[in-house]
Amino acid sequence: MKISEITVSYSNSNKKKLKVKDSKESYIILLDSWNKNTIELQEEFKVLLLNRSNTVLGIYQMSKGGVSGTYVDAKLVFSVALKCNASNIIIAHNHPSSNLTPSEADKKLTQKLNKAGQYLDITLIDHLIITKDDFYSFADNGLIK
Repeated sequence: MKISEITVSYSNSNKKKLKVKDSKESYIILLDSWNKNTIELQEEFKVLLLNRSNTVLGIYQMSKGGVSGTYVDAKLVFSVALKCNASNIIIAHNHPSSNLTPSEADKKLTQKLNKAGQYLDITLIDHLIITKDDFYSFADNGLIK
């Protein structure tokens, strides 16, 4: 019986180094990765991967869902962060309704990922709810501790 090997690799060909300093800057970076034609159609969840100095390593599109939700698997969030050697992450999803109010599910997911990140020494800096015109920051509103 042959058991396959797991390969882990890391490469970053990004020449331009973007650094996140606040929630507005992370919103601008993340919004640029969204398709403006579908931001009000279906919910998407993305992870902004950062190094220790909050320099952007990349953006990972985690999931796409329907009009009112998308599924997020914590194991996948952190497997991507670990593979990229990220020290910090910012998670984001859009609300197709353009309502920036976080749902109870949004709050529970934030708490779950924050706690899991603490065990792995990966800091959840923020969770953004994004629309094409504005954003809501969990960190700015005291919902990440």
